[in-house]
Amino acid sequence: MSAEQSVGFEPADRLAEDREGVRRRFWRKLKRVVARLPFAEDLLAAYYCAFDRQTPRHVQASLLGALAYFILPFDFVPDMMPMLGFTDDAAVLATAIRLVAGHITNEHREAARAALKRGVSEAEVEAAS
Repeated sequence: MSAEQSVGFEPADRLAEDREGVRRRFWRKLKRVVARLPFAEDLLAAYYCAFDRQTPRHVQASLLGALAYFILPFDFVPDMMPMLGFTDDAAVLATAIRLVAGHITNEHREAARAALKRGVSEAEVEAAS
């Protein structure tokens, strides 16, 4: 990837290389903002796909990059802004999902729905094990 194409994404790229860091920070942020996320199910399905051992490495890398962007403390559009705060996160996630859609299985989506139904804090405990 050329330097022009990756401008602004370097912190997400570095964070995506730290799988456990993404896992830990993902659940912390998700717990704080899940009620405001209209794309929470897609985000969780992407998470489950990214950490699925059956998922090809290039797909994991794409999804981990999108998840890393979600958990970064700074964005192109700050998450605190009403109505607009998560639009950039949603766009990055939607792009990653579109690129790897065939790898996000019904099982990933079912796990995401179940996690949302049970509540994020319980899902976090399951994911850590």
